[in-house]
Amino acid sequence: MLSIMLKSKLHGARVTGATLDYEGSLTIDRNLMDQAGLLAYEKILVANMENANRFETYVIEGKPGSCEICLNGATARLGTIGDRLIIFSFCILSEREARQHNPLVLRLDERNQPEKPVTN
Repeated sequence: MLSIMLKSKLHGARVTGATLDYEGSLTIDRNLMDQAGLLAYEKILVANMENANRFETYVIEGKPGSCEICLNGATARLGTIGDRLIIFSFCILSEREARQHNPLVLRLDERNQPEKPVTN
């Protein structure tokens, strides 16, 4: 049996931009991607803490150190600059792996900088 498990989470990411005329996706600072173990084009689930919108999309690599979290395409209508997001990524694990798995959780401050400590 396989289980879909939380792989990592960026909690409290602040939206820094919204570009409606774009093919779609969520742009994330490359440094945050690395810290959360996210890959370019990886499927993610996003929850907007301000308006309860939830949507699936994929990750686009943003400039390292930019602190960018940008809603692109249709998702630009699901939030505004300053909104707080929870960005979830998932993995598929065997039952044995799942029982030992601990997700990576990065809590971000108002500038999209990870707070210490990172929780697993």
